[in-house]
Amino acid sequence: MSRKKQFKAESKRLLDLMINSIYTHKEIFLRELISNASDAIDKYYYENAGHIGTDEFEIRIEANKENNTLTILDNGIGMNKEELEENLGTIAKSGSLAFKEQIEDESKSDVDIIGQFGVGFYSAFMVARDVVVVSKKEGEEAAYRWESDGASGYTITETEKEGHGTTITLYLKEDTEEEKYSKYLETYELKELVRKYSDYIRYPIRMQVETSRVKEDTKDSDKPEYETVIEDQTLNSMVPLWKRQKSKITKEEYDQFYKDHFFDYQDPQRVIHFSVEGNVSFTALLYIPSHVPQGFYNQDYKKGLQLYCKGVFIMDHAEDLLPDSLRFVKGLVDSQDLSLNISREMLQHDHQLKAIASRIEKKVLNELAQMLTKEREEYEKFWKEFGINLKFGVYNNYGMDKDKFQDLLLFYSSKEQKLVTLNEYVNAMKEDQKDIYYVSGKDVGLIDKLPIVQTLKNKGFEVLYLTEEVDEFVMNTLMTYREKNFKNATQGDLDLNTEEEKKELEKTKEENKDLLDYMKESLGDKVKEVKLSSRLTEDPVCLSAGEGLSFEMEKVFANMPGDNMMGTMKAERILEINPNHPIFETLKDLYASDKEKVKEVSDVLYDQALLIEGFDIEDPIAYSRKICELLVDTHK
Repeated sequence: MSRKKQFKAESKRLLDLMINSIYTHKEIFLRELISNASDAIDKYYYENAGHIGTDEFEIRIEANKENNTLTILDNGIGMNKEELEENLGTIAKSGSLAFKEQIEDESKSDVDIIGQFGVGFYSAFMVARDVVVVSKKEGEEAAYRWESDGASGYTITETEKEGHGTTITLYLKEDTEEEKYSKYLETYELKELVRKYSDYIRYPIRMQVETSRVKEDTKDSDKPEYETVIEDQTLNSMVPLWKRQKSKITKEEYDQFYKDHFFDYQDPQRVIHFSVEGNVSFTALLYIPSHVPQGFYNQDYKKGLQLYCKGVFIMDHAEDLLPDSLRFVKGLVDSQDLSLNISREMLQHDHQLKAIASRIEKKVLNELAQMLTKEREEYEKFWKEFGINLKFGVYNNYGMDKDKFQDLLLFYSSKEQKLVTLNEYVNAMKEDQKDIYYVSGKDVGLIDKLPIVQTLKNKGFEVLYLTEEVDEFVMNTLMTYREKNFKNATQGDLDLNTEEEKKELEKTKEENKDLLDYMKESLGDKVKEVKLSSRLTEDPVCLSAGEGLSFEMEKVFANMPGDNMMGTMKAERILEINPNHPIFETLKDLYASDKEKVKEVSDVLYDQALLIEGFDIEDPIAYSRKICELLVDTHK
């Protein structure tokens, strides 16, 4: 009987770490063993390149409930005694890594070697109390049996085996309340794990499966009889959709893959399938959904792309591959070059990952730009669903990426009565127009009725209607576009009048200075100033904000959840009176005859201006009474 040997790694604690701490999920063991089997076949194929086809290769899985064993077999290159000693007797020693280094030295890079970390095999001990490996090296007569309980060492003995390759038998642990190890003997569980992690291993993964079928002699009967049979089934699809030629993939195949893998009931709006070769090589299959995913705005929604390494599934949500502004994109990335951690479950934060993320972002934004230019209707459908994400891209990271997104933005136009880009707006500007005008509000209909909008439209200026809370952040971040400043039309001085109009307004202001000062005094700290308006043409009154905080930003801050200091911030309120409206003549007459009435009218005009801007008035009952009193006085 062979003497038990201790692992070359001196500390049992290290082995415990390998078995119990590296991997997040115990089910990963099957992925690792299948990947090792695939490596072994790759090595055999490489050694015999040009002399053998790939049809005869396979990986087999056998589940034996009676013996509580799970077996993984391959007909790869196999190992002799020395290699078993070196590869399985030394923790973190990887034959795959050494082989990869060898073929790289020989400048042959067409063989994929997945297991480069030397610990994948030991994941078997997460579910097994004992592991037996029987292996026979291709071209050699003797076979050897390696056996260990993963703790006290291992034995290697000579044995017999037909054909080259390796057989790994796991004697599963007994079930506990916390973990049901016996589930790894169930056909449905094994099929699901292969589909999840190893579906694109390029060799067939086969298993004997019990199934039901109609008896041959009863096929044509009115009452067909069924029998249970055992048949060989291939569990993996082997060729990933994303590795096939794009020209040979139909729209239906792309769409079905999306719905099956990303759990959507609708076809995607866009498919982006591309490969990159260079310092970092990868293939990406990306989808833009046709609608906002369920739970998209919930805090626990997980963004990110599925990650594969050489066709082996690594993780479901690689968040670092997508910026937050493109979190709506679904899909996957398969890379030959990503540096993974020792268990392959986590990405190392290195230049390779950043390079892939950068290329993906650039590709998606280019695709959107193409859609905007060539398929405007499709882009507007996309914008309706995900435009807010691109707006987020503008002001996120303190506006560092605003140039990437500004040409993709759409806003409703007062002139076109439809969505326009900033570029389209500037191209259509009047020659004497200095600024890009915008107004914020709840919806297009209400904004269109605002006094300042009517004034700008009458003067032939186009106005952008901002209907989302984030829009003000966007404008404040952009600041300019093609050397044109953004101007909130409800804030500050618009400088719309001619020199002659300015002189006339200044003259009227001087003549009525006492009235305006009295109105300001009567309104107290509700307003910063009462002045004659250059904004108004038909309406009697409006509120404008001083420089700094706008009315819309005030509302945004006020609606923020929780206790926040910003919720108490107020925009400066300036009450503007139309000097050409009959109400101004009334105010002048009242100032001369009944100053108390001026106070009442001032209060009413201020409340009306608040309502126009979408603010609540302080005392609706008092406002209603004042309106009634003024109506009665007018009747008298």
